[in-house]
Amino acid sequence: KDDSDGLISDVLRPGSEMVAAGYCTYGSCSTLVLSTGRGVNGYTLDTEIGEFILTHPKIQIPPRGKIYAVNEGNSKYWDEACTKYFHSLKFPADPKKSPYSARYVGSMVADVHRTLLYGGIFCYPADSKSKNGKLRILYECFPMAFLVEQAGGRATTGRKRMLDVHPETIHSRSPIFLGSKEDVEDLEKFYSQMA
Repeated sequence: KDDSDGLISDVLRPGSEMVAAGYCTYGSCSTLVLSTGRGVNGYTLDTEIGEFILTHPKIQIPPRGKIYAVNEGNSKYWDEACTKYFHSLKFPADPKKSPYSARYVGSMVADVHRTLLYGGIFCYPADSKSKNGKLRILYECFPMAFLVEQAGGRATTGRKRMLDVHPETIHSRSPIFLGSKEDVEDLEKFYSQMA
């Protein structure tokens, strides 16, 4: 904060006060995805010149996707809203709708990167083993929520907008659901029915 001596309170602020976020991926190619609060841009490393080139300008997440990403190995420990939501993706009530495909890398960055580009929903819910969730608010949930919102998506704890959460400690944890706006809204409906 302005005129601060560097107190812990400078960091323990809601994500809505963020000004920038980004991530890098590396593998067959290296990418940098970045937002400074005016949308999201993706860059790919050109190894010939050693520079990142803008390859994905103004990323916009589709309003609805066909893919969900969650560790189903924890489904035994999920709450009722979460269990019902994922059942609805696998067994749609409307016989004309196709079930969603499951894709889970187990790396938040890789799963969110795919979700940003193709739509759908990434989920790391709280459960009976991890009542506050497992992902850290300040350096996992907030940056990804910021990027997803800047790309036109939505991010929530299930009950509250992710960027409105106020962390209590540097390592505070939270459940998180983020991705295509309509997919996340569907998830939120299940949680609002359980209130």
